[in-house]
Amino acid sequence: MADVTGNEIIARCLKAQGVKDAFFIMGGPMLDAESCCIKEGIRLIDTRHEQGAAYMAQAYSRVTQGPGVCMAASGPATLNLGTGLANALIDCCPVVALGGSSPISQFGRQVFQEIDQVKAMEGWVKYADRVNNVKRIPQQVNFAFQKALNGKPGPVYLDFPGDVLYAKTPEDQVDWSYMGRPIVKARPYAEPQAINALVDAIKSAKRPIICSGGGVLWSHAWDEMKAFVEKAGIPFYTTPQGRGVVPDDHPLSYLTMRSTAFRDADLIIVLGTRMNYVIAHAAPPRFNEKAKIARIEIDSEELGMSARNVDIPVVGDCKSVLQQLLDAVDAKTPERFADWRKTLADGEASKRTSIGANYPTDGDIHPLRLCEEIKNFQKRDTILCVDGQEILNFGRQSIPTFTPGHRLNSGPFGTMGVGLPFAVGAKAAKPDKQVICLHGDGSFGQNAMELDTAVRHKLPLMCIVSLNGGWTADPEGPGSQQAGPRPRLHPLRHHGPGPRRPRRVCREAGRHPPGPGARPEKGRRGHGGAGQRQDRLPRPRHHRALLELRNLSLTAPAARS
Repeated sequence: MADVTGNEIIARCLKAQGVKDAFFIMGGPMLDAESCCIKEGIRLIDTRHEQGAAYMAQAYSRVTQGPGVCMAASGPATLNLGTGLANALIDCCPVVALGGSSPISQFGRQVFQEIDQVKAMEGWVKYADRVNNVKRIPQQVNFAFQKALNGKPGPVYLDFPGDVLYAKTPEDQVDWSYMGRPIVKARPYAEPQAINALVDAIKSAKRPIICSGGGVLWSHAWDEMKAFVEKAGIPFYTTPQGRGVVPDDHPLSYLTMRSTAFRDADLIIVLGTRMNYVIAHAAPPRFNEKAKIARIEIDSEELGMSARNVDIPVVGDCKSVLQQLLDAVDAKTPERFADWRKTLADGEASKRTSIGANYPTDGDIHPLRLCEEIKNFQKRDTILCVDGQEILNFGRQSIPTFTPGHRLNSGPFGTMGVGLPFAVGAKAAKPDKQVICLHGDGSFGQNAMELDTAVRHKLPLMCIVSLNGGWTADPEGPGSQQAGPRPRLHPLRHHGPGPRRPRRVCREAGRHPPGPGARPEKGRRGHGGAGQRQDRLPRPRHHRALLELRNLSLTAPAARS
């Protein structure tokens, strides 16, 4: 029987787990493992920074609702995965990270790039382990995938010392029984008492809403959620991570009435999302203090640690629980909420007809105008990646999503620099879909070199940069009274034809231009009625020049003859 190395075993195991793509930067001691992966038919996409590789794996995971894989060399290279893995942890994304490390037989002797990588990773991932025995690689690889995908998903890390990777062992002594073992996909149903309590609460409610999140996505429950929303007639709202599980243009989606719905609802059904800062902990004053809270969550520990008391805790998988609710609610349920829906619909119509114009006529681009153009250009199943600060807020409130898993953003960890790597990872996962990345200029700069990755691997995407010339939306704004000097960028130079008109630009944004003696026009806050919506949208805060647009449309280079 022929001998095999740890490198060969890793490649076979990844292929057996269904891995088709992985993101990496080459380096020892992982070089042979990566070469073996290529021989097994796994596409390896080499990035410009390991952080980008982790982000790409996370995006790959989100759009496929499966595992994403990234690899790195030892020491600093593996540690560079850290920010991406931490982001995946807070975002509950199943990313499997493999890192090479210094030889375990030499550990403690200060060999090259020696550091306890497992210990470093433990705070950033759901599960971290080191492989010490080449014969157990199939078991530990499978366990890593099981850990990443079971229960509440999350990233995992496997550490591969160089001497284990290059160790040889007879093929028949490897425990292959674990290789490719199917992932256990538990879909626990809720206890009947919990379902009955929730159904009773729905029957007695007058103004219920559903607030859903990423749990619907990971349990593939978008069809069940849409069916339940329609059968029960309950308005729904999603977190940024759950956009598209039901299309944003669904008749029961009243996007501009979000604050009103939260404030007036008497029953709030929290579905597959954490009660964290993203939904203001479902607490007053944003949410009705007297509302009854029901929460559907697969993680009982998470449920028990809710920031606000949960009146009706429901432990179970989103898909399974929604199936139970579909069977339990009666056909007359929607009739009870007709007045509530009408209130939200009337408010929605009123706000949408009173928005006014947001289209400057002198060529300068207001962020809402930019978002409007993207909205008109994108396809219904476009994968949209938005990253930044100001443009993230405008994009979230004005660009819709219609397909599950096709909206990616900085996430609950608030990580900047994810946009372009997310777009590359999403395009690798779904090459037939249109991918658009909307960046702020600051966040774009953090991983801008991943444009090179997209070009080299023939992953055409569109990257749009909203340029406001600063790290914040208002470098000299309300916080300028704080003690000490504040860092700022110099005003942008205008490179387009003709002179810039900062006074008109700022007026259209609802701001007066900086400068001695400058004042806003009395009684006017914006252009064409835009000021009427200042209570609903954040005001653009720019210093001198507002925005410039850079369209970077990447197309695959023609093959050489």
